[in-house]
Amino acid sequence: MNKKRIAFLAVLAAGIMWGCMGIFVRRLSRLGLGSMQMVGLRSVFASLFLFIFLFITKRKLLKIRLKDIWCFIGTGILSIVFFSFCYFKTILLTDLSVAAVLLYTAPAIVMIMSAILFKERLTKLKLIAMVFAFAGCVLVTGIIGSSITISKLGLLTGLGAGFGYALYSIFSRFAIERGYESLTITFYTFVFSTLAVVWFIHPMDVMAVVTDSPDNAIFSFIYVIVSTVLPYILYTWGLLYLENGTASILASIEPVVATIIGIGLFGDEVNLMKLAGVVFVVLSIVLSGGEK
Repeated sequence: MNKKRIAFLAVLAAGIMWGCMGIFVRRLSRLGLGSMQMVGLRSVFASLFLFIFLFITKRKLLKIRLKDIWCFIGTGILSIVFFSFCYFKTILLTDLSVAAVLLYTAPAIVMIMSAILFKERLTKLKLIAMVFAFAGCVLVTGIIGSSITISKLGLLTGLGAGFGYALYSIFSRFAIERGYESLTITFYTFVFSTLAVVWFIHPMDVMAVVTDSPDNAIFSFIYVIVSTVLPYILYTWGLLYLENGTASILASIEPVVATIIGIGLFGDEVNLMKLAGVVFVVLSIVLSGGEK
């Protein structure tokens, strides 16, 4: 199996793991953590875990050049923190399905920015795959036919979430072109997101929840590894061999997985529209696999 095919599977696996986040978010919410506190939990513990791992195994990957710090400010603050703030704000201003749809404007933003900044080709196959991916995300959220309305501010923050989400691919590409490996990029992404978010999350309250019982500690550790460390490493590594636009389309498997989990584990409604959305996203992935 060539590296491009492995990268294809790595990015797909990252999207699947991100799609499982609902399992963790629902329980952590019941334990009393707010949305930004969950972001802080991911950032702090991902940073600590990766620092320990790299210090023991590949200490040289902890080194970065001062002139390249802007790449990691981009992935950590302009992407992770800004996207999270906008996404959670959109959920408060409107409905979760609307927020999810606006978030998945990201592949289109990634394609346009990558074409301008990195001269990536906007092929017909890639554009068709993008349309299928977005249409699938719209269908699986169930937004069509609903009576949901959205304010101008909700629309603005929703598009901001999509833009912030897209920036991870853009700034990661800049870091890759400067010779940094996926582990380094992921580590410093969460170092900088921690520095930005730790002031707003009451960290002692978060620690009180995590350390309240062994079950909470183990669950929080699994949450950080499955929803953050592994998928970001896999996605960033995949960018070494895939174009940004292709990778962003593959990550659209996330809402499909979230929908399947919602139906299977939480008894969410299943209908033909959601099933059609799943088929559309799968088609977009198949089409992306045909990109040369």
